[in-house]
Amino acid sequence: MNEERWYQHQLRVRYAETDQMGVVYHANYLNWFEIGRTELIRELGYSYRSIEHKGLLLPVVEAEVKFKKPARYDDLVSINTRVLEMSSVRLHFAYEIRKINEELTTSSADKEGELLVTGTTRHVWVNPSWKPVRIEKEAPELWQLLSEYS
Repeated sequence: MNEERWYQHQLRVRYAETDQMGVVYHANYLNWFEIGRTELIRELGYSYRSIEHKGLLLPVVEAEVKFKKPARYDDLVSINTRVLEMSSVRLHFAYEIRKINEELTTSSADKEGELLVTGTTRHVWVNPSWKPVRIEKEAPELWQLLSEYS
């Protein structure tokens, strides 16, 4: 797999995503991971809706999050997502949440931003009955796109 191929999606931290301490509530990072992977797949030409219309689901079977520094209200962050591994039945994503320093956007080193959170999720392709399916047989065009991207 291509370890350097990251998809980036930016968002601004909303007030509702923060807790009483003024930092992003920890569970929101899992929502951001979902945004990262759905937007990565959309960038490849597929929406989750179109995948579900094909009778395919991609539930999370494992998640890991490592917190380094907090994001705060109104921070501009990037959700960086990549495919770590894939097989015909499983898909494994990696994530990095980075704070973008809006004042220093001319610096190439700063474009990556300050690393705040890392994580991974593992998924299994299933049908609506929650039986595992082989993605290369059920959606060969999606399999091809994911294979070329990863």
